[in-house]
Amino acid sequence: MHDARTSPAQHAADDMVTAAGADHVRLVYDYLDAGDLDACASLLHDDVALDLPGGQVARGRTAFVRAHRDHLGSPARHEIAHVVAHARTVVAAGRRIGPGYGSAGVRFVDFFRIAADGMVESCTRYYHAEP
Repeated sequence: MHDARTSPAQHAADDMVTAAGADHVRLVYDYLDAGDLDACASLLHDDVALDLPGGQVARGRTAFVRAHRDHLGSPARHEIAHVVAHARTVVAAGRRIGPGYGSAGVRFVDFFRIAADGMVESCTRYYHAEP
């Protein structure tokens, strides 16, 4: 006998939410890179939180897109190399490419949590640093 959390139907529902969340994460980068902040915000949970290195946690849709756009002080685009999704968590790894970053850009990993409705609930970013 399965409880509600471990039933096959619940796993299927969680898998669909996770898949939708992975699609939303990919679109977040596309919209940020295109400068379409309204479209980006439409993929975010009302109470979304963004934790970027060196700053305070940005809370809410408007704060999320502004903090992401203004982080490190210059416009950039994201080249995503890997996206892994499981259990309403999406991990994206890639490079931030822009003026002042050099030809290789800055490597990062973002950890996203996806809300039950498939919207992006939170993101925490980590940058690669030489030891």
